[in-house]
Amino acid sequence: MFGKVLIANRGEIAVRIVRALRELGVVSIVVYSDADRDSLAVQLADEAVCIGPAPSAQSYLNIPALIGAANSRGAQAIHPGYGFLAENAAFAQACADHDLVFIGPTPEVIAMMGDKNIARTTMMHIGIPTIPGSDGPVTSVEDAAAFAETVGYPVLIKASAGGGGKGMRVVSDIDVLASAFAAAKNEAAAAFGNDEVYLEKYLTRPRHVEVQVLADSCGNAVHLCERDCSIQRRHQKLLEEAPSPALTPEMREQMGSVALEAVRAVSYTGAGTVEFLLDTDGRFYFMEMNTRVQVEHPVTEAISATDLIKEQVRIAAGEAISFLERLPLSPSGHAIEFRINAEDPDHHFWPSPGTITALRLPGGPGVRVDTHIYQGYTVPATYDSLVAKLIVWGTDRAEALARGRRALREFHIEGIKTTIPFHLRVLNEPDFAAGVVYTDFIETHFGS
Repeated sequence: MFGKVLIANRGEIAVRIVRALRELGVVSIVVYSDADRDSLAVQLADEAVCIGPAPSAQSYLNIPALIGAANSRGAQAIHPGYGFLAENAAFAQACADHDLVFIGPTPEVIAMMGDKNIARTTMMHIGIPTIPGSDGPVTSVEDAAAFAETVGYPVLIKASAGGGGKGMRVVSDIDVLASAFAAAKNEAAAAFGNDEVYLEKYLTRPRHVEVQVLADSCGNAVHLCERDCSIQRRHQKLLEEAPSPALTPEMREQMGSVALEAVRAVSYTGAGTVEFLLDTDGRFYFMEMNTRVQVEHPVTEAISATDLIKEQVRIAAGEAISFLERLPLSPSGHAIEFRINAEDPDHHFWPSPGTITALRLPGGPGVRVDTHIYQGYTVPATYDSLVAKLIVWGTDRAEALARGRRALREFHIEGIKTTIPFHLRVLNEPDFAAGVVYTDFIETHFGS
C-alpha cells in the first residue's frame, strides 16, 4: 500500500478521498488554489499544498505544479478524483514519467476510451451496439450537415475529449446547425483544451443507464449493477438512482456482461463506468466510457456494500478486488442521489455563489451526505456549482423515495440558493414516482 497519496482535486470529492485514505492508513496530501485556502479538504488532509491562483488553468489543471507538489511531498501516487485532469492521458503519462502511480487506467486506455469518438469506434469493432455516428471528428459545418442529412435530424454534437454535458448540443434542423456547431467547439475547447467534436444520431426520449465496473491487474473484472441517470438538465445529471427502475434482472445481466466485454477488450484497470442509452423498445446502445470515478458513485456503494474509492487505491497499489468472494453481486435495496448545486432553480438554474450563513444537514437511517461546505464557507464562483450530494437508501424504491423527501426537507442552507426545492418537486411528480423517466423529463415537466 502507498505511504502518501496526493489528491489532485477539490470540493466534496477531495474530502471523500481524504476520508478513504485515512481509513486505509495512507497519508493524504491535498492541493488547493488561493480560492480554496479555507476549504474543508485542506482542513481534513494530513498535508496541504497551494498550487496557484483561483483559475483552474493556473491551479487544478497545471500539470507541472501538481507533479512538483507530489514529488516535493514524497507522494507515491496521485488520485485525480473526477473532472479537471481525471481523464487526461497526458497527466497520467506525466505521473508515470515522474515515478508516480496514477490512480486510474493507463494513459493508453484513457486516450482510447476518453476520446468519445475513438471509444465508440472501438466498441463497434468488438460488436457492441452503438448509436450511428460520424466516422471520426467532424471539422466543418459542411461535413456536419452531410452527416445529419444521411441519418436524419435530430443529431447530437458531442465533444470528443470530455463529458459532464460540456461541448454538447442537440440540433433539430439545419437552420441552427452552424451556431450549435460553433458553440459546441468553443465550449469543448474551454472545458477540455480540445475543440474536436463528432456527431451521432440523437435518440428521442431515451433513458441514460450506466454500469459501474472495476478491474484489477490480477485479471479480475466485475460489474456492480447499474445506475439510472435520466434526470438531466442540458445533458448534466441532477439525480441518479440505483438500480434502474427500467431494467429487468435479465436486462441487468445482459448490460453488465456487455460492459465487461468493453472492459476486457481494452485491458482496463481501475474503476470506470460504461454508459448506455436505453430506447423505448428496451434496446441499449453504448454511448461512452468514463475512465474515472463518477460523481454518482455513492448510489452504487449503497446497494453493493462497497467502497469504490478504497477499491481504486487498492487496485492501483497492485492488489486484487477485495470482495471477489461475494460475487456475483445483486442490488440490495434502492438508493437515490440528489446533486445539491449552488444554483437558483426558479431562475433558469443561475449560479448562486456566496457565503453560507446557516447550515443544517439531514441524518437518520439510510441517509448520507457527501459535502465540503460548512457554516461560514464561501462558495466560489470560479468552479463547478456542486456543494453537496445527498444519498438515501431504502429496502425498496418506495422507502428510498420517502427518505429522500424527508431528508430534503431537513436539509437547510442559507446564504445561497440551491437545487433542494427542485429535487422536492421532482419527487412529487407522479411520473417520477412511477419510474417513468426519460432524459427529457425536466423539459417535459418543468419546461426548462
